[in-house]
Amino acid sequence: MKQISLIIIEDNRVLREGLVAMLAEISGVNVLSAAGSSRAALEALRLKPQVALLNRGLQKQSCLQVMKKIKKEYPDVKMVVMDLMPGQTDVMEFVQAGVSGFIVSNATLDDFITTIRTVANGEKVLPDPLTNSLFSQIIDTAVKTGNPPLKEAVTMTRREQEIIALIAQGLSNKDIARSLNLATHTVKSHVHNILEKLALHSRLQVAAYSHTRMTPDKKTSA
Repeated sequence: MKQISLIIIEDNRVLREGLVAMLAEISGVNVLSAAGSSRAALEALRLKPQVALLNRGLQKQSCLQVMKKIKKEYPDVKMVVMDLMPGQTDVMEFVQAGVSGFIVSNATLDDFITTIRTVANGEKVLPDPLTNSLFSQIIDTAVKTGNPPLKEAVTMTRREQEIIALIAQGLSNKDIARSLNLATHTVKSHVHNILEKLALHSRLQVAAYSHTRMTPDKKTSA
């Protein structure tokens, strides 16, 4: 199994040490450093981890500000925000800032590890409890800008609906291709078309759309 290198950014010492101890027991995960402040985190990032875990409740400097700074200086590091509540109101801000995944406050250990591995593999992770929050923010933003991106009349082919449903389940393009017996490049083309039709910008937003709007009765074409 390929080793995943990561750092932890958590200002609560007890939680920080607990996370280090927990992850030390996980095969294939290597914690390079555990930082208690944004300054220490930037130092730790010089070790070039694949993944950085950040606590949503960082004190003194907000998690969002820290993440934006890290993404600016280390754009290749994949960011995962931890300890979100199911109704979190700033999910869209994190998505726009480049977050790769979220871990909600009541996540299981399996959820935690799966998120780390999925993100390290280049995919995005949006837990089901956060999809309604993200979708609501997409709509609110669209209304404020006067350019609603999601239209009831949008026409999706049956294949596109199948792919949207699989994206919502967290499957990668490769997994979707395997599930539908398609070439990976064909799936990528469908995903591109889906984003264009819905005027969305990421797979996370497609997942949000699926969980809140897509139903078998939606308008389709062959």
